[in-house]
Amino acid sequence: MSTDRKAELAENLAEVEERIAAACRAAGRAREEVKLIAITKTFPASDVALLAELGVTDVGENRDQEAGPKAAEVAGLRWHMVGRLQRNKARSVVEWAHEVQSVDSARLADALAKAVRAARDAQIRDEPLDVLIQASLDDDPGRGGCPLPELGALAARIAQTEELRLRGLMAVAPLGADPAAAFERLARAGEGLRKDHPNAAEVSAGMSHDLEQAITHGSTCVRVGTALLGGRGLASP
Repeated sequence: MSTDRKAELAENLAEVEERIAAACRAAGRAREEVKLIAITKTFPASDVALLAELGVTDVGENRDQEAGPKAAEVAGLRWHMVGRLQRNKARSVVEWAHEVQSVDSARLADALAKAVRAARDAQIRDEPLDVLIQASLDDDPGRGGCPLPELGALAARIAQTEELRLRGLMAVAPLGADPAAAFERLARAGEGLRKDHPNAAEVSAGMSHDLEQAITHGSTCVRVGTALLGGRGLASP
């Protein structure tokens, strides 16, 4: 069974890699400019292990309670928290995540910084936490994200801490809208952010259905789940 699953994942990965490479060629960019994060929510750690065998190095999860056990089971990967995060989960998340892509408020940033300090004191981790600000492209509070006019203030707050390293922006295209237009807005926001924070060069945008448009508009990181692992069914988060 695992042999069949590995072959299925290998075929899916090859197709995703070709899509990324084609989008990069069309945009005049090098393939190495775009990182692939495999989003493995609701799928077992065995799938993560198979993806690792196939060369995937970055894995993203939406839920802390699911990600922690997987990260403990499959070593040697770089783990990203990409889902909305409640402040009371900060201490748990910093025990497994190398990067949190969904920071959308000063209160969450402060909670993560405090959690990193506690983890450092407990000798659980010795590195700062890489973070991306989740930018809201649709002004829908139900989907999370920092409003674009407030990005500068949140970035300054993060930059003041020793425990967090601001790496860039993350966003999800609005539902039912042209993703290209949304990603163009994100690209402009990223340019503005880098004027004050030149090391915040990462732009995490694009998923299974819109990664080409995201790469066209400068995404440096695509988050792909369904196209790699298959559909999640009605029970998926």
